[in-house]
Amino acid sequence: MGRKTAASAAKGKEKRLQRKEEQQRIRDAMNVVAEANAIENPLVAFPVFQKFNKNGVSADLIYKKSADLTDTEHSWVLNLTRKNMQLRYEQCSWGWNEAKKTEELYDEAAKYLIAKSSIDGSYLGFTHFRFDLEEGIEVLYCYELQLENHIQRKGLGKFLMQVLELMAFKNNMRKVVLTVLKNNPHSKFFKAIGYELDECSPVDDEEESYPYEILSKINKRLAPTLPNYSIVSKNHNHGHGHAHSHPNGHCCPGHHH
Repeated sequence: MGRKTAASAAKGKEKRLQRKEEQQRIRDAMNVVAEANAIENPLVAFPVFQKFNKNGVSADLIYKKSADLTDTEHSWVLNLTRKNMQLRYEQCSWGWNEAKKTEELYDEAAKYLIAKSSIDGSYLGFTHFRFDLEEGIEVLYCYELQLENHIQRKGLGKFLMQVLELMAFKNNMRKVVLTVLKNNPHSKFFKAIGYELDECSPVDDEEESYPYEILSKINKRLAPTLPNYSIVSKNHNHGHGHAHSHPNGHCCPGHHH
């Protein structure tokens, strides 16, 4: 029992105030994410970035929500991801789970930037992304960046990432985040365009080795916010390679540049 000292009472009050401030920050972050998700088409704000014309590639960029994809587009997104990534998944502890990957790609929260040929309308590549909270911080999470084989290393992948960054930072996301497999040599591309190891990325130790890394690029316009590891969304679990509660993880981007 006993009595609380003045110092302990003051410390308790300070902790309550800090907890209250953190809860308010989380509410504010949730509102920022909700506002971003309410935008009908975040690409509209960037008309100059709706076309790509470089290195012999001429493409039109379109935005679509998962629910608005045609059956043909849904099939293409899954087939391209499988073609580029299945072997990489099978070569690490994650393994390839077609049902889970399909669920992830077709989820109603999924958003897409799709690059189509300006010449014949064929599909060239896409990025699957979402505005979300990650460890209590508002982020744009890139789940996939996939290009058709003949279109790689022509600058389209870098262009798609630039557009994601524009949309993220205009809508007050604190960073763009993605997960990459360590066994994927194409993952070096992200570090080459300014992505760094995120503070949430797991560190290998004697007991466990992780097949993936989490990379991010910070929105330098906004004051940094430390992640709150005590407030983790139930849909954000990177344990044992299960990112965002899907055993196939996310992004682990394949062939691009």
